[in-house]
Amino acid sequence: MPYSALTAYPLRSARVHEVTGPSAASFVLWSAQQMRADLLWVREGWRSEQLNPLGFGGFDPARLIMAETREQTETLAVAEEALRDGVVAMVALEITAPLSLTAGRRLQLAAQAGGATGVCLIPEGMGSNAAETRWHCAPVFDRDDSTLQCWRLIKNKSGTLGSWHVRWDAQACRVAVVPPAGNGPGSAGASD
Repeated sequence: MPYSALTAYPLRSARVHEVTGPSAASFVLWSAQQMRADLLWVREGWRSEQLNPLGFGGFDPARLIMAETREQTETLAVAEEALRDGVVAMVALEITAPLSLTAGRRLQLAAQAGGATGVCLIPEGMGSNAAETRWHCAPVFDRDDSTLQCWRLIKNKSGTLGSWHVRWDAQACRVAVVPPAGNGPGSAGASD
């Protein structure tokens, strides 16, 4: 049985998207690597957790620029300027408070002007009406594949919603849709 292709992926350029869930960072890094894009990551400096790009197979950390800001207003300003400039193909920004429709729309206009792709990493249940797509990404336990994840498209302005099990294909340097864990050929969950 063939598995349906991801809809709305790879991410549309010149748009701002949102991602939430425990695998949001790998979604961004895999997307940047698949696009072969340099990535500017903007976040508030007070946050205690740190991104370790060496821990994500398939992403070249030399393509990453990290920027720390004092607060969300500054994060939005840096991201907006970077998106409008378009020199960096992808801009990721970590959001800690809800975005107003005006702020979300400003990011969309900046991305359109610069042709860059924006991705807001948002807390659960938060999001902007201006976002092109919103994804929920979570790891899936599989003893044979540590890259297995479940990606749910929970908002899509230009298409359908859906859910897919994916993994990183290092040889092809892209995200691959795979059968759900335990349903692959030869597994106990597969039908004969």
